[in-house]
Amino acid sequence: MKRAVIDTNVLLVANGKHHGASAACQDKCIQHLLAQQQAGVTVIDDGHHILSEYLNKTSPNQPKGVGDAFLKWLLQNQGDPKRVNRVAITLIAGNMFSEFPDPALQRRFDAPDRKFAAVAHAHPDRPSIWQAADCKWLEWWPQLQVKGVTVEFLCPVDVKAVYRKKFPKRPTPELPIT
Repeated sequence: MKRAVIDTNVLLVANGKHHGASAACQDKCIQHLLAQQQAGVTVIDDGHHILSEYLNKTSPNQPKGVGDAFLKWLLQNQGDPKRVNRVAITLIAGNMFSEFPDPALQRRFDAPDRKFAAVAHAHPDRPSIWQAADCKWLEWWPQLQVKGVTVEFLCPVDVKAVYRKKFPKRPTPELPIT
């Protein structure tokens, strides 16, 4: 079974709620979330940092999209270690975690995204982080990879396009070789 830490934007793209994500990207996120429900293991933290963000950005009680339905499934299966792994992460200061793989990078990292890297690094199997269209991860993945944390970009064309639009004067970073 494939283990994964899933960034919130994967759920949002699957729901059609991420500006700049293509229909192909939405389909890819939907396929990954459905496959994860069927045969994967989702990794979250035991302090509910990830679940709280999911709950804040989606609607599991009235699911309208695949991301919403995935969260509902996750909530229903969070006690099953064959489907959901929980790891402890230690909050040391405003969105900073002692399990974050690179203390120097943590200061430059988007505060709400730090928990995903901390969870992936804290898990003994170091599951990959699924990323859809949040382009900031293009700048972070190399340093994370050096520390044993991989980022899997589900929508490489979209994430690069969002980056170019957001940072038109910067060269577009490369993606990891898969």
